[in-house]
Amino acid sequence: MALESVKNILRMADEAGTSVISFICIDYNMVYSVIKTAEKANTPALVMLLPEHSGKNNTFSIKGFAETAKDLAAGVRVPIGLHLDHSYDYESVIRAIRLGFPSVMIDGSARPLKENIELTKKVAEAAHILGADVEAELGTIGLETSDSAEKKGIYTDPETAGLFCRETNIDSLAISIGNAHGVYREKPVLDIQRLEEINAATKVPLVLHGGSGIPDDQLREAFKKGINKFNVGTEFIGEYYKALVDYTRLKEKEDNPFKLLEVPRFVQERLETYLEAKLKLSRF
Repeated sequence: MALESVKNILRMADEAGTSVISFICIDYNMVYSVIKTAEKANTPALVMLLPEHSGKNNTFSIKGFAETAKDLAAGVRVPIGLHLDHSYDYESVIRAIRLGFPSVMIDGSARPLKENIELTKKVAEAAHILGADVEAELGTIGLETSDSAEKKGIYTDPETAGLFCRETNIDSLAISIGNAHGVYREKPVLDIQRLEEINAATKVPLVLHGGSGIPDDQLREAFKKGINKFNVGTEFIGEYYKALVDYTRLKEKEDNPFKLLEVPRFVQERLETYLEAKLKLSRF
């Protein structure tokens, strides 16, 4: 089947009382592994590109990523969505939509509330005309560097979340409730009560970023309380790296230049094992 719209997949997740998992991918091996494992598990999933990885790290072109995902999604029967992660300005988001992304994120969370609303509303208006879905962020998720007291000061406020969604007409909202990007220095504790309050104050699916390292029991509870999209990046990329290290150690004594051609299958099998376990969190 062709790509399914992210909005439809999030609606499906909400109706099932669960969350779709959105995996940051950096190359063909990761995109392929997510889509093929989702098909095997009969579980919807999203593949996601972080623009920084394309521009700064030269991992994949924006258009190339979109075309690869569409091509692979056409060969499976399970709903697959394509999403562009954190983008920070109007021009880059609209360019990504024109290059093939049907779902995008505009992140104005570091701006004052008024500016965040203005930027997000402008993006949403243009994106909807072009047929794309829009995710935004309120509260600051940031990196796992601040202490607990500092983090609570930047958690998403329920009342403000309601106002933000009404003013911007976005399709989904990424919130801060104790989650953070990167590797957690200590066990994270999600503020489930705050999540319930945000969910009651808004009418759009809620998104949880910084999913690498949050205990499964907390995730399942969050999914029941309104999280319909769950992002995983650091953990997934880490699994890829470990697979490459293991392959290198396994083959380092072989004098065969073509052993490089065996890397994709080796990596894909390892990632599939990880993905099968991760996708069990989604209970469609």
